[in-house]
Amino acid sequence: MKIQEVIVVEGRDDTAKLKQAVNADTIETNGSAVKTSVINQIRHAQTKRGVIIFTDPDYPGSRIRHIVANAVDGCKHAFLQQDDARAKNENGKSIGIEHASPAALRQALQNVYTLTEDEPVSITRDDLIAEGLIGTPEAARRRERLGALLHIGHTNGKQLLKRLSMFRISKHQFNQAMNRVRQEEDNERKTNSNT
Repeated sequence: MKIQEVIVVEGRDDTAKLKQAVNADTIETNGSAVKTSVINQIRHAQTKRGVIIFTDPDYPGSRIRHIVANAVDGCKHAFLQQDDARAKNENGKSIGIEHASPAALRQALQNVYTLTEDEPVSITRDDLIAEGLIGTPEAARRRERLGALLHIGHTNGKQLLKRLSMFRISKHQFNQAMNRVRQEEDNERKTNSNT
């Protein structure tokens, strides 16, 4: 799979892992204190080929994504689910692109989004409350599953509404994904009650 855009990653281990999955060029931020020279490289890449930000699904990765997206307009975003990025050893504590399978990396890169804030918000905070995505004991698990289904990454309650809006997730897409979440929960309950 050939990727036209330059992919922004955190480090050389991420670059090495991506090269196993796709044919692509990368720019490495080398940590969460993204240097001005790296931002300038990313800006140049954005004007010439486009950029996909593909950082680890953890707090430092989210911070880097935010820094780059604020500095460089029009970047695309790819998200890897935490379960796909969890190390198979070390008790699964380490999370990063370097731990993901080539298939998971390709899947994430096939579902990129471009940030936008031009669209009116069609999904409201009341919708999130009604669907149990905030304010319930199951909210974190439901948000994680919704993020996986919509390919928008893991979010906390505060970030979810913003990310749904920025990635232009329609009410229809949201409802379809939530129907699937509920269906999976029902199937899980039935399985647990039969055991």
